[in-house]
Amino acid sequence: MSIDWNWGIFLQEAPFGNTTYLGWIISGFQVTVALSICAWIIAFIIGSFFGILRTVPNRFLSGLGTCYVELFRNVPLIVQFFIWYLVVPELLPKNLSDWFKMDLDPNIQFFLSSLVCLGLFTAARVCEQVRAAVQSLPRGQKAAGLAMGLTLPQTYRYVLLPNAYRIITPPMTSEMLNLVKNSAIASTIGLVDMAAQAGKLLDYSAHAYETFTVITLAYVGINLLIMLAMSMLERKIRLPGMMGGK
Repeated sequence: MSIDWNWGIFLQEAPFGNTTYLGWIISGFQVTVALSICAWIIAFIIGSFFGILRTVPNRFLSGLGTCYVELFRNVPLIVQFFIWYLVVPELLPKNLSDWFKMDLDPNIQFFLSSLVCLGLFTAARVCEQVRAAVQSLPRGQKAAGLAMGLTLPQTYRYVLLPNAYRIITPPMTSEMLNLVKNSAIASTIGLVDMAAQAGKLLDYSAHAYETFTVITLAYVGINLLIMLAMSMLERKIRLPGMMGGK
């Protein structure tokens, strides 16, 4: 099959926006990167918090962490996107709901809804990684920390979590990669990210091969940078005697 490639399409002026088709792709790329970074910060903080709760010797707190994980892991992500954008604003107090729906720019609405959804969904996965890492540590580490006079929170902060994060650096990398790929689903609620810009470019230019080749390379490029950065971090924090340490 012969494909009529035309890479010059990206330098042509777009029908609106006072930019080129390449400008559309760059704009979507920036939104994707911003969403991924912000969502990962939320996922890491909240996931770590609930991961710790799932390992503490308190049934209520550990049950709370379990409920969080089961809720967010068992509802399809695309459904969660629509819940956060269409349903949750209606459940907010009237003043806050009106501010979100009427005062905010639609693009900001899309971004905030996508940010919260993607961050909390990924947090449930990070939670399980943290829980598994803490529970995989020898029990003597926790006992030693408490025997030295540290409180339970101090034992987690200074003994358990530093070792746990070293263990789960590789699976954390996978979660970061999944988050970047899952961000494309945000286009279904209207966020003009890289996936949405690709669809718009296809509609106006009808150059599917060029469009999705560039988008594919952009996603691959982002994930390669993440893998490189995390590989460097893994080598830097590696300790002798631990997994992968020398």
